[in-house]
Amino acid sequence: MKELNFRVIARDKSSKARITSFVTPHGVVETPVFMPVGTAGSVKAVKVDDLYEIGIKIILANTYHLYLQPGDEVIKEACGLHKFINWEGVILTDSGGFQAFSLSRIKKIREDGIEFQSFRDGSKHFFTPEKIIEIQKNLGSDIIMPLDICTPYGLEEEEIKEASRKTIEWAKISKNSLGETNQILFGIIQGGFNLNLRRYCLEKMLEIDFPGYAIGSLSVGEPKDLTFEIVNELTPLISNSPVYLMGVGDPISILNGIASGVDMFDSVLPTRIARNRALFTKRGRITITNAKYERDFSPIEEDCGCYTCKNYSKAYLRHLFKAGEILAAVLATIHNLYFLTDLINEAKKAIIDNMFLAFLSDFTKNYESEK
Repeated sequence: MKELNFRVIARDKSSKARITSFVTPHGVVETPVFMPVGTAGSVKAVKVDDLYEIGIKIILANTYHLYLQPGDEVIKEACGLHKFINWEGVILTDSGGFQAFSLSRIKKIREDGIEFQSFRDGSKHFFTPEKIIEIQKNLGSDIIMPLDICTPYGLEEEEIKEASRKTIEWAKISKNSLGETNQILFGIIQGGFNLNLRRYCLEKMLEIDFPGYAIGSLSVGEPKDLTFEIVNELTPLISNSPVYLMGVGDPISILNGIASGVDMFDSVLPTRIARNRALFTKRGRITITNAKYERDFSPIEEDCGCYTCKNYSKAYLRHLFKAGEILAAVLATIHNLYFLTDLINEAKKAIIDNMFLAFLSDFTKNYESEK
């Protein structure tokens, strides 16, 4: 497994916020960073050139989806996922375990893996920790994840304990089956909403010794206060490594995550809501098809530097959505991804200036609910 050369570049004195960097086979990752989700090897509605122009250097792809279609062996023959999708930046692949369980009509978690039925054609498959590592080796992604079990909010305590036990055992097997590779395997901390169980999972992951750690099974329906109570409990114990909060992509949660010591984020949220007419602004999320934008010839955000805002108005974007034009999703997605990238760049400046909490407070005050 490749050495990360992880280092902390700057710390904010008023919070746990920090700027860090680490090295991967396809370049240096500087954090805080948001990773757009390209589930099937494509960030929906945008080209890789759009991602480069926005300033995105790392994306996430999904092991489950790529395994089913086109197949990891096909991608291996294409010289790996980077070549296959023509992406020169860094790729993180998730384990696919959650999708194997959540997307299947028939599924069963066994001691040695997850049995599931494909959501595509109903065919039956079985994911083991070793199989997930093998698939991700074929994909050739830079950062890879071990098979784990995501636990939804409200699950019975005994079920969470059992899922956590399996996740720990599968993490050991995953690391042992990794072999010689430049790929970077992160550990995933589970444990539901029990702080003692979370700490126990973390201790076991530290014993296995991963170069980076992900915090799983948050943003699964729980109150936000509870999310960050758990995050704040865990981050000081893994501060010598990259910390990845899985499945978080709204602006306020990202900034609160940064304040809590999180380095990496991912979510389908910014691209999904873009395809459904919702756009990020500093004053909150707007629905562009609202009637008030019919004759609004200003950009989505006056001071935004994205391609969409530099070239098109709210009225035009509204028209595209109302007309069912594909370009609507493209322009909206470009804006939302640029917004998050720019927000994180502003957060980095605030960290360097030791003003992060003031920055967070000002942004939160201005950011309203969807309009």
